[in-house]
Amino acid sequence: MRQVENCFNAIALEWWEKERSVWTTDHANRVKQTLEREAFPVIGEMPIDKITAQDCLQVVRNIEARGALDVASRVKQRMSAVFRYAIYTGYVDGNPVDALRDVIKSRKVRHQKALDLPLLPKFLNDVDECNRLTEVTRLGLKLLVHCFVRPGELRAARWSEIDWNNAEWRIPAERMKMRETHIVPLAPQTITILIELQAKSGKFEYLFPGYHNPRTHMSENALTYAIRRRLNFDATSHGFRTVASTVLNENGFRPDIIERQLAHSERNRVRAAYNRALYLNERRDMMEWWASYLAELLRQYRDSNTK
Repeated sequence: MRQVENCFNAIALEWWEKERSVWTTDHANRVKQTLEREAFPVIGEMPIDKITAQDCLQVVRNIEARGALDVASRVKQRMSAVFRYAIYTGYVDGNPVDALRDVIKSRKVRHQKALDLPLLPKFLNDVDECNRLTEVTRLGLKLLVHCFVRPGELRAARWSEIDWNNAEWRIPAERMKMRETHIVPLAPQTITILIELQAKSGKFEYLFPGYHNPRTHMSENALTYAIRRRLNFDATSHGFRTVASTVLNENGFRPDIIERQLAHSERNRVRAAYNRALYLNERRDMMEWWASYLAELLRQYRDSNTK
């Protein structure tokens, strides 16, 4: 082992710098922030070769005490990755986090719950009518339903990604889970939502600027919080991808087109590039159908509730 006394935070940042090139910017920032917030105050200034399993356990227990079991698990994984890097680079001989394999309390797995399909018309109406939503959040929920992208892709959207001339939202590869540029064709109804949003946040970099700091983007849980706490629907923001997929499959759209629009992985990169180009016109037709379908659901719901 190299006789170098280095504190945990220095080695952790060294590891982070090595790894960040393969992560999205958002993910890299989250990894760094969780370590800085959760691990550094407890073990950050300690020489990494002096840190024990009990020291690492204290980090975990502090997080568990807040009920944040998912965060505790992620921080444990990230501390372990730092120690594996430290072993590889010769700073330490062992990984004390290995001793914590079964220490985190279990929690019943919660899937990304989708809105029950019969409730979709009411949801669309309530998004428009609820006076407990900010206008930016309201428009964010409407875009989420119309575009059915991953919530993280929506929250971090930049105005520079919107191609108004071609009616497309081009999400760069570095922001996509599969590391491929993703094109979202924009139906006329979706363009209308974007125009409304531009009047609210067009002067900022992000479509959905942070509430406290508009130079950043909307927080990770903002949309799901709005769905569950403001609108009182038992669903997550991610679940609208399932809703759209279900409806589109039931209405006869080709699975390949739906999967491409959901930005699911295509293992063969040559075929993926070919399909991305081949399906774009069909995807545009599909997205326009979807936007019209949503508008008709809303119209029917309002008609039935005004008689």
